[in-house]
Amino acid sequence: MIAESDLLNAAILIVDDQELNVRLLDRILRNAGYTAVTTTTNPLQVRALHLANRYDLILLDIEMQDMDGFQVMQGLENIEPDNYLPVIVITSQPDYKLRALQLGAKDFISTPFDRAEVLARVRNLLNVRLLHKESKNQGKALAQKVQEVEASRDQIRRQSDEVTRLYDEIVAERKRSIELSLQPGAMVGVKKEERPGTNWLRSLKLRHPGLQMTLLTAFATAAVVGLFQGTLDRLLILTIFLPVLAGQSGSTGSQALAMTLRGITQGDLASGKERALVRKEALLGLLNGALVGLVAASVMYVVATIQQSPSALMLSAVVFLAMIGSCLISGICGAIVPLTLKRLGADPVKASSIFLSTVTDVASMGILLWLATVLVK
Repeated sequence: MIAESDLLNAAILIVDDQELNVRLLDRILRNAGYTAVTTTTNPLQVRALHLANRYDLILLDIEMQDMDGFQVMQGLENIEPDNYLPVIVITSQPDYKLRALQLGAKDFISTPFDRAEVLARVRNLLNVRLLHKESKNQGKALAQKVQEVEASRDQIRRQSDEVTRLYDEIVAERKRSIELSLQPGAMVGVKKEERPGTNWLRSLKLRHPGLQMTLLTAFATAAVVGLFQGTLDRLLILTIFLPVLAGQSGSTGSQALAMTLRGITQGDLASGKERALVRKEALLGLLNGALVGLVAASVMYVVATIQQSPSALMLSAVVFLAMIGSCLISGICGAIVPLTLKRLGADPVKASSIFLSTVTDVASMGILLWLATVLVK
């Protein structure tokens, strides 16, 4: 479990040749409590800065004058020994996303910036990054212990059954640690068999099917939004809150997914405990959805009132109900999806995130637009 203080003290670098964008992102992060934020408007400095500071997260603009974001990522490739680039790309161009993914980017932030989206994506990727580092450090420590035990194996065999049992537990813990360390990569489409030295063509074959699946799921979300095009045309204010709901429900689902995968990997989900886990995540989704829904509804009321909308109160009610419904569904699916995939014989780590992201996006946007269609006349 990553402590809140670890997240807020994580080292973050903002790279954008537009001073206004740098200041805006810096203010958003610092107002949210992040304490170790560094900025630069010179992309030529990024490699040297990362070598010196080893940032936990880099917010990187793609379109820059002296050196674009793609070139910056290429310069960072051989710095990370495990080929993990902690980069969130800043772009308003959908065509850039696939190329950025191929170069190692982990997520995207669209411009103009949405504060809730920025904070949700930064927090999610920092969670994955810090879990990745924690698992890696644990793996190294356990590997060292195993090597020490193996060096004296002959002596251990002459010891009591209790010492032998301890050795078996250490080996089992190391295996679980390795599985945990591979989870962040598997959840974003990196296969367990891929290594930093893997040939680029094989890496392409391993990663590309997942990207195609992600594209198909994105079309599903777009189709849901398209069903309510008339509502969006009538209530343009809803477009402000679509990414807010998607971000919150995605975070809720990711939290439930992370806990379920941890339970599966560590063997904590014995038979009969699955239903209790689903009920717990459903309750957490409901409560968290209600709490963040109150804040989101208040913001909607203020925005709608400023825009002199006669339906301000009803729009805030729609946001409140949609937040509760989407977080509830996301929490349940975050637990059910990996459990179902495991029961069907599929690897829950590889496939869960794709299904979950589709469900959370469709649920959040579909519920919001459907409620608005029914309740706001």
